[in-house]
Amino acid sequence: MMNRRDFIVRTSQAAAVLPFMTLPHTHAAIKMGIVVHSYAHRWNSKVESKKYPGFRDAIDLLEHCHEIGAGGIQVVVRNWSEDFSKKVRDRREKLGLYLEGSISLPKKAEDVGTFEKDILAAKEAGAKVIRTVCLSGRRYENFESLEAFNEFARNSMLSLQLAEPVVRKHKVRLAIENHKDWRAAELFDIMKKVQSEWVGVTIDFGNNVALIEDPMTVVRTLAPYVFSTHVKDMGVKEYPDGFLLSEVPLGEGFLDLKAMFEICRKSNPEVTFNLEMITRDPLKIPCLTADFWETLPSVSAKEVAHTLNVVRKQSFDTNLPTVSQLNDEQRLAVEEENIIASLKYSESGLGMG
Repeated sequence: MMNRRDFIVRTSQAAAVLPFMTLPHTHAAIKMGIVVHSYAHRWNSKVESKKYPGFRDAIDLLEHCHEIGAGGIQVVVRNWSEDFSKKVRDRREKLGLYLEGSISLPKKAEDVGTFEKDILAAKEAGAKVIRTVCLSGRRYENFESLEAFNEFARNSMLSLQLAEPVVRKHKVRLAIENHKDWRAAELFDIMKKVQSEWVGVTIDFGNNVALIEDPMTVVRTLAPYVFSTHVKDMGVKEYPDGFLLSEVPLGEGFLDLKAMFEICRKSNPEVTFNLEMITRDPLKIPCLTADFWETLPSVSAKEVAHTLNVVRKQSFDTNLPTVSQLNDEQRLAVEEENIIASLKYSESGLGMG
């Protein structure tokens, strides 16, 4: 089976003989997409709001993202009927947007049937890339011991071994996100073990700061396998047990987004850039407590020093934004403002659209 590295090299060599404008996706042609989690407050919202009505389904999300000038969406696909998938496809095509799915991996053989149905539903709607995660939570919160994490790692490999034949059969790309579970080298090793042109990664630009890892190192390490991205900018601030970490509108944080974009584009000219601007209170990263390190024994003192130095030097000028003190309507408003501001920056600062 051709491995991912060989696949990218051969594809890049083939693309090099074509005129630049014939590449299927370039940042000049495709605008920033939006991850459904950017609308955590509005997705399936029960809040009665005339200005910010809740999104009932993928079609509502498509409509709104088209209105605000996004290029596509990445949305959860779960138990979609064939009829609904066709409706999503028809509306997506009329609006001229791309679509990526987001589904759960099979945990055991009995789950493969459901996984395949979701893959087929996403493909029918027009998705060529399906994002997934191995862990829904955060490594330093979910596991109390290294043994528990290692068991999770073994189970994750079993899940990918169940999933790979399905995506290979249907020729859909499966993209594993670094979801505060894998450090970059760990996910890179998983890709080498899977060895499939149909399995790659969704690079989240900011997640691994929580695992005491330099964001540029993460992007450089995982770029050979990149299919899609979660674009975010990060703000940091010290607190007694470590540091606070928060998504902030693009351009307001410390990430070198331009460099990250170029690394990803160089590895895969068809890569998609999907905004994941989650409007919430800052996350606490308790890296100065003993429990935090139970599942991270191999992190070097140099990496810890580098991360803490970044936190101090790049500390947010003001307090990191919070939303827990706001009422429902105010949260919805701030969420929309953050997304609009990020889309504007993607055009003015990153040359998209």
